[in-house]
Amino acid sequence: MSVPSDPFAGLLEGDVAGCCADLYELPAVRWLLDGQLHPGGRELTLRAARLAGIGAGTRVLDVASGAGTTALLVAGELGAEVIGVERGDGAVAQARTAAADAGLDGAVSFVAADATSLPLDDASVDAILCECSLCLFEDKPTAVSEMARVLRPGGIVVIADVTVEPDALPAKLRTAAARVACVADALPLDGYASLLRDAGLDVDCQEEHREAVAAMADRVESRLRAARIIRVAALEPWRSELSAAIELAGLAKQAIADGIVGYALTAARGPG
Repeated sequence: MSVPSDPFAGLLEGDVAGCCADLYELPAVRWLLDGQLHPGGRELTLRAARLAGIGAGTRVLDVASGAGTTALLVAGELGAEVIGVERGDGAVAQARTAAADAGLDGAVSFVAADATSLPLDDASVDAILCECSLCLFEDKPTAVSEMARVLRPGGIVVIADVTVEPDALPAKLRTAAARVACVADALPLDGYASLLRDAGLDVDCQEEHREAVAAMADRVESRLRAARIIRVAALEPWRSELSAAIELAGLAKQAIADGIVGYALTAARGPG
């Protein structure tokens, strides 16, 4: 994939989720995140799966499945049947290759599609996971309504996402780059619950995991500082932007420490 001259151009008015689907395929982003594309990594994914009641034979939808990390974990460790939906064609190709390499291509499938128009029948999945992605969707209500549509009666949706107190968010954390960092367009904790209730789901519980997003912000800032000192091939196209990126990471860390930015799991159950 070629490196865009301005990867954030037009994001304030444009398609954030589509841009992020492309950006998260870049080696630079994967290096910065050290392979962990959402706060809490494996542990919080398994916690979300437990809240969703996922086990052997459960039919699971992974919304914004990326390169398939969550889908492969849930299928491999819990014995679930998983369908991953992801906008990025490159990520879908990577996920399919990873599933084949893990011997899980019979238990996991991936499709390139938009979360606002899921290619699944009504009431066709038992559980849904959406990790650190809903905050990027331009049309969040439609995406959540689609999740409710494909969920079987009594099934559970778990949203894992960044939370913010928008009125307290510093101006520099409202920029296009901050949108890509999952901050500027995130919702307050009760905002995710409201979306789920508006879609006809009953919220079971919410868990805050601020420590997970704090650890991720700290790791990203440390890697950015290291890249300013040593030559990291993946980041060379953005060397001139490193100082601004370090400043943004520092602001995010402070906002987390101040309780303005957090991370939470929200579980909601379909009626019936």
